Amino acid sequence: MSEYHIPVMLHESVEGLNINPNGVYVDVTFGGGGHSRYILEQLDGGKLIAFDQDLEAQANIPANDRLVFVHGNFRYLRSFLRLNGYEQVDGILADLGVSSHHFDDEQRGFSFRFEGPLDMRMNTLSKFDAAHVVNTYDPSKMMEIFRVYGEVDNPKVLVKAIIKKREEKPIETVQELVEALQPHIPANAQHKFLAKVFQALRIEVNREMEALKQMLEQSLKVLKPGGRLSVITYHSLEDRLVKNFMKSGNFEGKVEKDFYGNANTPFTLVNRKAIVPSAKELEENNRSRSAKLRIAEKR
Repeated sequence: MSEYHIPVMLHESVEGLNINPNGVYVDVTFGGGGHSRYILEQLDGGKLIAFDQDLEAQANIPANDRLVFVHGNFRYLRSFLRLNGYEQVDGILADLGVSSHHFDDEQRGFSFRFEGPLDMRMNTLSKFDAAHVVNTYDPSKMMEIFRVYGEVDNPKVLVKAIIKKREEKPIETVQELVEALQPHIPANAQHKFLAKVFQALRIEVNREMEALKQMLEQSLKVLKPGGRLSVITYHSLEDRLVKNFMKSGNFEGKVEKDFYGNANTPFTLVNRKAIVPSAKELEENNRSRSAKLRIAEKR
């Protein structure tokens, strides 16, 4: 079996949790289980609750009685923790990247490198896939997705090409979408351009921004004072949300002040500047190149 996913900034992200061997920790993005295994190695009487909405991730669950696995989206963090008997925890880790397993499985439709169904669902039980987006969304909504989630320069041209193609027949495969966009793909930046398009569709299909916001808001309720939040992001949209939330407790980054002008913030930043992968890690794992790690401690 090939590597499901090489954990990014493994030591930096887990050590940033400042683990208490008897504490309770949450890995909201279990995936291949790399971060979870490293956390488990440091627990004695403690517990780890690991979340993943993808059924395929369950094949990576280690036999360990300190681990509680939750098949669910981390947007329901607080509810699932309560369901398992936990009101508060000592630390939360999130690696927001898509697993290498997903990019390399042509049947999942996450990558433009392979022909396969236009899918992109993290949760394969969901009925809402990328084909649904490109075949049913109205032009203005699709333009907004490509502009905001993909930061595509001229989304109107792309959407017109998609509308024209889907009027002939539904766009059902990765290759059919790429063919529809081909006349508008810059010859000298094909990979970068398609990466933006596919990122935008994936974010929309999985409601990633909404889920991230909900998880971050709930982290304030479930983290104990002194508990740590360790988050790895991979694009500017995610990083901006995480950075602002850790700085101010809201997504605008606006720091509230009391009557005396003292900042009223829920977190203390453990690292003021984002931590990035080392040169050695970049050499060993190219997919870590856009990763940024931010760590904060609840006051």
